Amino acid sequence: MTELHPRVLIVEDDKKMADALVAGIGANGYDVTSASTGEEGFFLVHNYRPNLLVLDLNLPRRSGLDILQQIRDQALDLRVLILSSQNSVEDRVMGLNAGADDYLGKPFSFPELLARIASLLRRVHITTPNPLLIADLALDINTRTASRSDTRLDLTSREFDLLLYLAENRNRVVSREMLAKDVWREDARFTPIDNVIDVQMARLRRKVDDPFAIKLLRTIRGVGFMLGESES
Repeated sequence: MTELHPRVLIVEDDKKMADALVAGIGANGYDVTSASTGEEGFFLVHNYRPNLLVLDLNLPRRSGLDILQQIRDQALDLRVLILSSQNSVEDRVMGLNAGADDYLGKPFSFPELLARIASLLRRVHITTPNPLLIADLALDINTRTASRSDTRLDLTSREFDLLLYLAENRNRVVSREMLAKDVWREDARFTPIDNVIDVQMARLRRKVDDPFAIKLLRTIRGVGFMLGESES
């Protein structure tokens, strides 16, 4: 089965930032294009038909909030992540109330941006192969079982959910905030949840990695976790 590449549209008038976003997001398996004005951005919403829009608010000719309002008025099936230097509580509340799915302030951590993009795109119907294969790791989504080198892994339901989430975001950094929201269904991230996540990751690593020569789970210090074959 061919894996589809989600389409991401960046609407950002700062050319240096737009180019960096297109390069960085594109390097992580997405089909990416950009627009530098609100008018061009709204044109591409209808012609490029992205799955996700990364939207600045301060745009020439047409504001980001105006674009967002029109998207919601037209009931377009499009996830919107606001990426803006307007980052007060009031700004974020306004953006989310206007219909944004997520809001990230500038300056931002690029791995966190990737994690938020992955989170939003999980809600979009994009074909996932079954079984899902990464090196010698196989996850059967229908039976909720996993194996490595034909050795079945004895996973709890939570551990399978965690492993599946990491596998669906293979070779991308997944933050603790992302795991708290999408695996644990906790809207607010706080220290006890972080501790639970770390304990579960340690248990998962003992089952998925410790008995095998090839290690697939990595901790990215200060950022989160990644599942995939090491390039080294």
